[in-house]
Amino acid sequence: MGNVVHRSNITITRKNGPTRKAEIEGFNEPVYYGVHGGIKDFYGVDPEEEHAATLDHIVGAVGG
Repeated sequence: MGNVVHRSNITITRKNGPTRKAEIEGFNEPVYYGVHGGIKDFYGVDPEEEHAATLDHIVGAVGG
């Protein structure tokens, strides 16, 4: 195996309901994950505030 070129250091904490806060080393602002649109309807939740789902970030990373 080659040398490690990057290691992600992330702390994720659950806030209210499906909302999670990710603190990523090297960035000043946290990233929030949650549910919205069809995802919140599918799970039957009504969050106080909608956030992009982890699925949105994965699709964006692969497509970008």
